[in-house]
Order: sequence, then structure tokens, then C-alpha cells
Amino acid sequence: MKAKDLKQVKQSLKSTPFILHEVQLMYHKREIPSMTKIKCSYDAYQISLSCYDEKTIGIKESFFLLCLDRSNNVRCIAKISEGGISGTVTDIRLIYATAILSLASGIIVVHNHPSGNIQPSESDTKITQKIKEAGNIMDIQLMDHLIINGLLTETDKYYSFADSGII
Repeated sequence: MKAKDLKQVKQSLKSTPFILHEVQLMYHKREIPSMTKIKCSYDAYQISLSCYDEKTIGIKESFFLLCLDRSNNVRCIAKISEGGISGTVTDIRLIYATAILSLASGIIVVHNHPSGNIQPSESDTKITQKIKEAGNIMDIQLMDHLIINGLLTETDKYYSFADSGII
């Protein structure tokens, strides 16, 4: 690039306003009991159920994030995305933007399968690995990924990647 061209670029940058979009942390509408501690996958499952609307859990897929402190107390619960009958977009950048803003040391991600089939799909396994790898870089541990049965049946209520040894 010529010096004249570089000067024009610099001048253009000075006169062009930059818009920086801020990520705002929005907490789930239900209150989190103070010092709610996650000791096992069932605890995370129980807390996660409060995120879902009973009327829509069997209709559309939603992805939630539980942010934890060093003692595994829940700092915040955030909805990352809501999709359709067979899927939702999972943006790793939104997950970690939320985790960083909440000063999380660890995270648990949760989504439902409206079909009632709690077995992870290939895309569920791939996104779990990507979330884990991103967390390793930022020193925010992925503690678990739960898949909740959208039919809320008595058997096979959820699948835990941690309990299955995948995480």
C-alpha cells in the first residue's frame, strides 16, 4: 500500500464512527435461590427445568446456560437461543460472552429435545467438544451438557455428557 493510500485510510477511520454493540447479561425471569449449588447432574437438571415453559418444552428446542462460580454455585441462568421443532442455533461466542460477564469459573449447557429422544445427535456431540475447547482456552470449564426430554416423561428424563464420560 502506498503512503498516500495509507494516509487516506487513516483519515477515513478518524472520520468514521465505530459502533460497538454491547452484550448485556439478562438473567432468567425466575429467581435463583441464593447459593444454589450444583453437586451432580441431577441438581443441574432440576434447576434447568425451571427455565423451560411446560407448554413449549415439547414443541420447540431451547438452549440455556448455567454459569457457576468456583464453588459450583449458580451465578446466572441465561437463554442462549430458541429454535424450532428440531433444532436451535448454538453460538459459542454468546455462551462465553455471557460466562465472562457473569464472572463464571465453570458452565453447564442445557438444551431440550422436543421429540423426547435424549440421545445426543452428532451435532450435539460436535458442539459440546467445540464449547469445551473454547472454554479450555479461557479457563472456563465446561462442567456438563444436559439434554432434557421434551416430553417430561417419568423415565429417561435427561442425558448428561459428564455422567456418560464424554466430558
